[in-house]
Amino acid sequence: MGIAEDDIQKVRSAVTLSDIVAPYSQLRRTGRTQVGLCPFHSERTASFNVNDETGRYMCFGCGAKGDVFTFVQQMEHLDFAASVEKLASKCGVELHYTSGAATGERKHRKELQELMEKAVEWYHHRLLESPDARTAREYLRNRGLAGDVARSFKIGWAPDDWDVLCQALGAPAAMLQEVGLGFVNKAGRLQDSFRARVMFPIFDENGAAVAFGGRILPGSTDPAKYKNSTETPIYLKSRTLYGLNWAKGNVVKEDRVIVCEGYTDVIGFHRSGLATAVATCGTALTEEHVKLMKRYARNVVLAFDADSAGQGAADKFYAWEKKYDISVSVAQFPAGQDPGELADTNPAALTAAIDDAMPFLGFRLKRLFDANPLRSPESRARLASKAMEVVNEHPDSNVRRLYAGQVASHTGVSAGELVKIADKGGSAPVVVSSPTQHASEGAGFVALSLLIHEWDSIAPWLIEELFADDASREAFRALADADGDVHVALQSVLPDAASIIERASVYDVTADAKVESRALISAAVRRELTRRQSAADIEQIQQDRVVRILLEDLNKPDKADTAAVQLLQWLSQAAGDPA
Repeated sequence: MGIAEDDIQKVRSAVTLSDIVAPYSQLRRTGRTQVGLCPFHSERTASFNVNDETGRYMCFGCGAKGDVFTFVQQMEHLDFAASVEKLASKCGVELHYTSGAATGERKHRKELQELMEKAVEWYHHRLLESPDARTAREYLRNRGLAGDVARSFKIGWAPDDWDVLCQALGAPAAMLQEVGLGFVNKAGRLQDSFRARVMFPIFDENGAAVAFGGRILPGSTDPAKYKNSTETPIYLKSRTLYGLNWAKGNVVKEDRVIVCEGYTDVIGFHRSGLATAVATCGTALTEEHVKLMKRYARNVVLAFDADSAGQGAADKFYAWEKKYDISVSVAQFPAGQDPGELADTNPAALTAAIDDAMPFLGFRLKRLFDANPLRSPESRARLASKAMEVVNEHPDSNVRRLYAGQVASHTGVSAGELVKIADKGGSAPVVVSSPTQHASEGAGFVALSLLIHEWDSIAPWLIEELFADDASREAFRALADADGDVHVALQSVLPDAASIIERASVYDVTADAKVESRALISAAVRRELTRRQSAADIEQIQQDRVVRILLEDLNKPDKADTAAVQLLQWLSQAAGDPA
């Protein structure tokens, strides 16, 4: 009795070799591999190499080598079946056993993959050499996919004929049907599954051909633009990423994988020097895809419309981030253009979109902000409510609090109130009162109240330039000069400022000083950047670019304090600049 070959592959895909090795040897990354002291013999200089990309290990000292199953066999003195069972239990894979020899299954799987390899080569040579593929070659040339690109990605052409592929391969009809290359039509005749289509072969992560995606040419009457292979014994869509076989080396090197929607998008990224792109094969991103990608990188950039899936997608992405310790961000492209088009027209914009990818929650908030203009206090309150519903979908309270500060900065609603909402979490609708219901002075009012009640926590983070209106500025100057003493401050201010100080002195403030001050800093910096746009020179543009980077750092816990100090210094300097 043997273990089903598919289940063995499931276990192999579900575990990461370095995770299994880690309890026995402390590993450090050096390029694509990880190196440590060999657990199989005593040594002082590390010679034991582990490569998660290939799933193999080797010791250059004692010669020990193998895969994850070999490692468990050698370390725990188990036979092969027992090692598979142990790892299956660890990763939650249910095993099925066969009464026949497992060798037969492996042999059949290999035969199916070899048949697919022959089909890849047949379609590819047909594209390169056949007169009937001239229109396809012209189409690919116009898309920038001819020549070396077509050869690198093994692009092919399925002629508009009944059974030329099936006849050329000469394989049993049952095998051709099993891998989806042919089918028996109503007349009882074996027929090619793909006709009159540009063919994009799909390989598994190890480079074995497993499926195809076929695209019609412009002008075709076929309503299906793309036709994809059905699932087969060697092809599961939920566990296959197009392009991973080409991308995985660079993915490991950069610790970043770009996920897009289509074959031509992947090729466009690779042509533009972003050779870490992969695509799902006609299905939504699944947990199996995430587990596969995590073997190579922890940073995932979504290069498609991740917002269209809404709440359900958010729940999945946040859960995957926590479960697999990955970071999900979203790239934004110029309106109406996809990665394949940008690769032809503006490769620099493609690179910039990936480099400037936003965290998933930040991306969703930006979409919301862009779609809801602020025309009145009521519109600000409505937007703050909608935004906090999005923020509160995130499971981490610290993340929610930081984004509450961003919402406060954008809408002018009190950061203190929004942080309270963030602390509660949950997906229930939230109600945020209009800014005028707290204080006509806006978000700065809470900071002034903190200055009175919790001087030490916020005083180092406030300067006059953070306050947008004259009365609030005067109130701040008076309180700062009086070290927060309300009675002293009230002696030297005009009525409007005095009214603000009076209300702030009795306000029941529970806000976070850093969140509140960062919201004010962000808003003040954006005001100043807008003011400077009308009189920009090259030096100023370069300086402003640095400031925008600091604005992004203001939302990163490990960089926020340093960014805040630098932005406060910049605001003080800018205040004396009449530009």
